[in-house]
Amino acid sequence: MSMSDYLSNAWQPTPDDIASSNVNALMERLGVGSYDALLAVSNAQPEVYWQAVLDFCGVVWDTGYRTYLDTQAGSEFPKWFVGGRLNWVKSVLQWAGDPELAQHDAVVAEREDGTIVRVTFADLATRVAAFATGLKAQGIQRGDRVGLLMENGIEATVTLLAIAWSGAIVVPLFSGFGVDAIVSRLSSCSARALVATTGFHRRGKRVDTRKLVDEALTRVPAVETVIWKHANEPIDFHARVLDWQTLARTRPEGEPESMSPDDPFMVIYTSGTTGKPKGAVHTHGGFPLKIAHDAAVHFDVRRGDVFCWPADMGWIAGSLVMSSALMRGATLVCYDGAPDFPDWSRMSRLIERHRITHFGSAPTLIRGLAANAALAAQGDVSSVRLLITAGEGIDPEHFSWFQKAFGGGRRPVINYTGGTEVSGALLSSVVVRPISPGGFNTASPSVAVDVVDVHGETVLGSVGELAIRRPFVGMTHSFWQDDERYLDSYWRTIPGMWVHGDLALRREDGTYFLLGRSDDTIKLAGKRVGPAEIEEVLLELPAIAEAAAIGVDDPVKGQKLVVFLVPAPGWRGEADELQRAVCAHIDVRLGRPFRPGVVHAVTQLPKTRSSKIMRRVIRSVYSGLPAGDLSALDNPAALDEIRLAAAR
Repeated sequence: MSMSDYLSNAWQPTPDDIASSNVNALMERLGVGSYDALLAVSNAQPEVYWQAVLDFCGVVWDTGYRTYLDTQAGSEFPKWFVGGRLNWVKSVLQWAGDPELAQHDAVVAEREDGTIVRVTFADLATRVAAFATGLKAQGIQRGDRVGLLMENGIEATVTLLAIAWSGAIVVPLFSGFGVDAIVSRLSSCSARALVATTGFHRRGKRVDTRKLVDEALTRVPAVETVIWKHANEPIDFHARVLDWQTLARTRPEGEPESMSPDDPFMVIYTSGTTGKPKGAVHTHGGFPLKIAHDAAVHFDVRRGDVFCWPADMGWIAGSLVMSSALMRGATLVCYDGAPDFPDWSRMSRLIERHRITHFGSAPTLIRGLAANAALAAQGDVSSVRLLITAGEGIDPEHFSWFQKAFGGGRRPVINYTGGTEVSGALLSSVVVRPISPGGFNTASPSVAVDVVDVHGETVLGSVGELAIRRPFVGMTHSFWQDDERYLDSYWRTIPGMWVHGDLALRREDGTYFLLGRSDDTIKLAGKRVGPAEIEEVLLELPAIAEAAAIGVDDPVKGQKLVVFLVPAPGWRGEADELQRAVCAHIDVRLGRPFRPGVVHAVTQLPKTRSSKIMRRVIRSVYSGLPAGDLSALDNPAALDEIRLAAAR
């Protein structure tokens, strides 16, 4: 698709879209007449911008702050909202005292078996205070690390909020982790307690997590207290093995702990290319305020909206989705099962059942929905006002399909990219500007995003590194007890700026496109090319459902392109036929120098639970190198197919 095609297919806001938006209300509050002017204020006067945002979002403070930012320790270690005191959970629980929202649904949890449970904002506040009081009664203190391994739902939401309420630090764990992954994370942060589920259902079958957790706990002696959420299994409850429901019935006492904006409330681990996972540290005055901002500015969430973006609480998306809804007084709809169970209509039926206004999805799920379009679109999605996609790059065709099938062609799709280490958006879109399929129409306000070359110089209209030139609200406060790794990861590639590890391109009109991770870069015909650029072209072929492109060492060319393809459902051709079709299409779309050296057809690609394709793992396994940290891998059998491909 050419740049002119991107422009001609852009979503255009109506005057009503603009006038009714949160961005427009924020512009009026700042006294500016355009989004460009708002963006300029956010970067030139961030202290003015953030004061307006915090007021607009109704963030609750115990004590107002004196200074927006202190960088005396260096840009790498900023202090935010100096002098202020808050506990971000108060900003969620404030709606319990709002006459219009107190009896409104705060959380609606739908299980895979169809069971639906609801709690109001008033009930949520009582439950959080009760569970937090129960935690304190068990000796959980301010600053203690508490693991959280639970399927998405009301209990997980209450638990996370209660841990933060008490001043402790939550350590989210993916519900599909193996023993080693659980052990490494709990050990790394010296967790004192763990709140865990004994199991949940996925595709109609029970997933037993209790056995894994029991084994992990034998290797983590620092964990003194285990709190089980269970389905009536016999458990030997005693002083240090407790029942979740019993703690949830504790009589609420006291108020949320008053914290410094720089006090941690979460340590969340993200996989590195090699070595142990990195523990990003998020604080009361960082992550929640950034997410409240993004929910208002990028997602246009308002009081009374209904927000659903199925996500595991063990990844950053889980707490991001929860905060996006609850910080804004919107209803959070949780779903804990497979998105295609009992069939591919589940997501649209979910939207229909709960009259969801905001729906988010990873690109991989969107591709699965599109490949099963007849079923996927069976539900009534007319309630949708805005769609979101995030987690990895998305090709323009599937972006446009999502807008048409789930947004009726009238609702915008907000592309959103940030990462575990930065809380929310670096790049995203706003509803007051046109949106090009697959693109981002703005840098997130007050985040000094740039696209730079290896020397840190700005590049326009060509591929460069995505970088941030100044500290920004929401950035991790280093890695847990590992400043050197934090500095090496983000600040030392180009001294003086945060280099995020993504390849990006910025057009003259201010639209950005991501082209894959910079460490996934492939150099062909003397040019750097991102895997997403190749994969987007491959996905234009109707015979291909999914694609992953990697560069591997070649003694003659330096690197050659290897692609792994998952054929579309119903495809019955031969592997040679697929390779010929791929090469012919690449010749036309990108040129013969970009033709793949090898094409492999597989039944699945290695992915995380959040559906990100693990290209670095594919490259390592295919090249016979150590695979690195596999704790995030959801489908280990996919690696066997990569090894078989390498052996051929």
